[in-house]
Amino acid sequence: MDKNTITAFVLIALLLIGFSYFSRPSAEQIAAVQHYNDSIAAVYQQEEAAREKLSAALANEKPQASSDSTALFFAASEGTEQIVTLGNSVLELKLTTLGGRPSSVILKDYNDQQGNPLELFNQKETEFNFNFYNREGIFGTENYYFDIVDPTPTSVTLRLVADSTSHIDFNYALQPESYLVDFTIQATGMADKLLANTRHVEIEWSQQSRQQEKGFTYENRLSKLYYKNAGNSTDNLSEGKAEEKSLAQNLDWIGFKNQFFSSVFIADQDFRQATVTSLPQQRESGYIKFYAAEMNTFFDPTGEEATSLHFYFGPNHYKTLKSFDKGKARADRWELDNLVYLGWPGVRWINKIITINVFDWLSSWGLHMGLVLLILTILVKIAVFPATWKTYMSSAKMRVLKPQIDQINQKYPKQEDAMKKQQEVMGLYSQYGVSPMGGCLPMLLQFPVLMALFMFVPSAIELRQQSFLWADDLSTYDAFITFPFSIPFLGSHLSLFCVLMTVTNILNTRYTMAQQDNGAQPQMAAMKWMMYFMPVMFLFILNEFPSGLNYYYFISTLISVITMIVLRRTTDENKLLAELEARRATRPQKKKSGFAARLEAMQKEQERLAQERNKQQGKK
Repeated sequence: MDKNTITAFVLIALLLIGFSYFSRPSAEQIAAVQHYNDSIAAVYQQEEAAREKLSAALANEKPQASSDSTALFFAASEGTEQIVTLGNSVLELKLTTLGGRPSSVILKDYNDQQGNPLELFNQKETEFNFNFYNREGIFGTENYYFDIVDPTPTSVTLRLVADSTSHIDFNYALQPESYLVDFTIQATGMADKLLANTRHVEIEWSQQSRQQEKGFTYENRLSKLYYKNAGNSTDNLSEGKAEEKSLAQNLDWIGFKNQFFSSVFIADQDFRQATVTSLPQQRESGYIKFYAAEMNTFFDPTGEEATSLHFYFGPNHYKTLKSFDKGKARADRWELDNLVYLGWPGVRWINKIITINVFDWLSSWGLHMGLVLLILTILVKIAVFPATWKTYMSSAKMRVLKPQIDQINQKYPKQEDAMKKQQEVMGLYSQYGVSPMGGCLPMLLQFPVLMALFMFVPSAIELRQQSFLWADDLSTYDAFITFPFSIPFLGSHLSLFCVLMTVTNILNTRYTMAQQDNGAQPQMAAMKWMMYFMPVMFLFILNEFPSGLNYYYFISTLISVITMIVLRRTTDENKLLAELEARRATRPQKKKSGFAARLEAMQKEQERLAQERNKQQGKK
């Protein structure tokens, strides 16, 4: 195997590693999938431990509730649970008087996989507990019954009564046509019953996050526990493994996120001393993750100032989430839009500024989402065409010089003459004003634009449950063929859009390699085999990805193939060579480029060393 072949293998390996890093699931996720069966028992032990920790936190880590604590709300320790329903045009929120907490959320504009209104969680799938301090210990709200006060269709006060003049109010209010729920906690007449110097309330919140989409693997990948550091950036726990983290910094909010929907708890006075937990759930269990959070926030026992909180129960729709920051100073922004993954920073800005706005504009025409994606892909290809043209012309110029390159290859057939051959090739390119790197920069410039749509499509909730051709849902895979068994790395189905994408990538590879065959390197069968093998790998990598993403990739690559064919057939290579010859004749003698100068210096040094070796051998 010669040096060129080795170099080709190294470059291809780096390309595959880079593609895997940006397009494939993380290493942690892959490891979690591969070892899932062996580790599931341990995961459930961790889940059970987390549940026990949440339910036994008062007994194990805090002072025991005294008889005085129980007596303080003795009348509220017994009662009958009632459900209060609040609603607006988009949201139905159910509250239970046992614990005064949310027990169910239904999103009216979305359906589950069975066609019913989408329920984020029910009473058995979520827990809330608020711990307050008195002189003798603590008491939690989860076992007390609240009274219903001043109910309206969109607001209610749930009151935990101590006596005729003392109580704690939980106030819930839905905003019109919004997924935001305002929630305040305020004490009345409790100054002599609660510790005046303990100005915080401890909160325990957990939720079993349902699998809402058909594809478990991809939904699991985009389902994470997020949190925003106060006045700073957003961060998240791992999506692929069980993780618990204690956070020293204050938080603006904590979010339990699925692929397309989230439950977010927001504190105007910050959450402090938070511990957050995320546990992956077993496939076929009906759940994606078990999320839990323990934290505290400001609470005034005297009742002079209310604790101001909010819930967001709704879709991960970029502009919906972004709207909550309208008119706010930068330091006060929630930045809930970070729940929508749009790629790494450069690509994310392209999506925020261009892709989302163009997508919404096309959607406003009332077009089918399949057509919207088609038009959007064409617009992207038009936008990057100047860079595509420059890349093509750079390759075409080198291709028309192939006969002269072949002569240089024949002149230096030996491997030890590779340096001389390379120097002469570079000299030839310099004479004609051709740069081998001329097509690289335009290709790099168009890469972020092409990747922006690749990152946007999986997070676009507008594609959810939108059918197109044979795909019944563009937000998940299209199972054109379902197998009665699971194939390693492929799964139990075959996506037709993924197959079409793979075929077009093979065609694109063929035309690209033909376009770049300029004779500068000898034929390397191994390299060509690897270049064809990589598109086949896409079939295994992307088979469980959303059909809308594979559809975009298929259309984008098909346009690239058509563009390549049209450019090749409309380019007069004889005319192009004549232009290069004319330019060569009138081209002034230029100083050698840095690269050419280095090659020449290396060649001279190599020749000097060879002469010294020959002299030493002659002396012997």
